[in-house]
Amino acid sequence: MFYKPKENPFTIDPFKSLVFPRPIGWISSVDKKGNANLAPYSYFNAIADAPPQVMFASAAAEQPLQFKDSLINILETKEFVVNFATSITRKEMNLSSLNAPKNQDEFMIADLRKRKSKLVKPPSVAASPVNLECKLLKTLKLKSNSKRYTTMIIGEVIGIYINDNFIKKGRVDSVAMRYVARMGYSEYTTVSSKFKMKRPD
Repeated sequence: MFYKPKENPFTIDPFKSLVFPRPIGWISSVDKKGNANLAPYSYFNAIADAPPQVMFASAAAEQPLQFKDSLINILETKEFVVNFATSITRKEMNLSSLNAPKNQDEFMIADLRKRKSKLVKPPSVAASPVNLECKLLKTLKLKSNSKRYTTMIIGEVIGIYINDNFIKKGRVDSVAMRYVARMGYSEYTTVSSKFKMKRPD
């Protein structure tokens, strides 16, 4: 079948089920007072490596128009940390997506331990095998078909933590981390296998 997104014939829009799996950026941030926030974003990815850069997209609530705490905090402090949920912390990641009041700490809601970050103020998720400490580079307001619009946040990774348990002979054992990724609807998956291919000369 073929259809135009504006004339979607499905009861539930399948778009998110067509671009998968999407890594989940588990974003930690703080406001000016140092109050912590933690939230998962599946519109997330690495976009460059020299210097390393990442992006995630945050949708605002429509009525009344209200940015998510992650975006508000990052605009205030210009810093954030990308953490990664694993098969072990998938329930905690889901709990942290709760629409909690601004003064509520999702680390506490999800019973997650914080690790003090090295170069930025937002704490890292201690249970995450990798933490990417980021400085805000820019934001971009994306096209929207409604009053509910989405902001893309682009950050430069200025510090990287990798749990030593996942470094084998100078290489990262990424499969052993068992990252959780988003599919469509309420479906998720974990990275549990890999295969190799060499690029042609």
